[in-house]
Amino acid sequence: MLHGNNMAFLGSNDGDLATAHNGMNVLKLKQAEAAFLARYPDGFADAGLAEVRKKHNVDKLSDFARKNLTRTHFNKPQQVCETLERIISRSSMVSMFEKPRFRDFLRSLNKQEKEYLAMAFEKRLHGRARRSGFDEIVAMLAHHKIAKWPVVSAVPYYFAPTREAFVKPTTARGIIAFLEVEGLQYQPLPTWEFYRGYLQLLGQVKKHVRPSLAPTYAALSGFLMSSI
Repeated sequence: MLHGNNMAFLGSNDGDLATAHNGMNVLKLKQAEAAFLARYPDGFADAGLAEVRKKHNVDKLSDFARKNLTRTHFNKPQQVCETLERIISRSSMVSMFEKPRFRDFLRSLNKQEKEYLAMAFEKRLHGRARRSGFDEIVAMLAHHKIAKWPVVSAVPYYFAPTREAFVKPTTARGIIAFLEVEGLQYQPLPTWEFYRGYLQLLGQVKKHVRPSLAPTYAALSGFLMSSI
């Protein structure tokens, strides 16, 4: 139920909202926004979400990723692999099942393979070859049967949380279904096509909601999942 001024978020023409934006149900989005703000008026800065912020600690991991994955670091593949392991192991969003598998994957690589992986992440995080880097990372992980969306998307997300999306399968499927999005089909094996489509969807959602609900793309996803 919507209360007080939160009704204003819905606009005056519900029919237009429900069908706007290429099939995304904006009416449902605005209803979810109003309900969330009724509970947490300051969005993700609200005191009621302090424990959530503490649990995920995105700022600390993001600072670590940016400081240890600059272009100059990629001349030291072993150090890069150690950084990747620390990010994944400390992430609150990667499952306890996936963390040791990723650690074992990294530790099984020989020198040449570590150089290849470091090069792939450099492409993914820097410059204009991000798709190539994405595909190379997925190929390496798939060979070891750990090409999972959380593992593939976590490091880029922490490196640039306002530009990159963290993809959790249940969350991605839930958001697409909730917003009744057409033409975007979730794929279990990470693909650049789905990632770009999902990122574009979140970008459009961000345009329709208060900035306090989208300090990062993971926070935006969390808001949407809390509404499902």
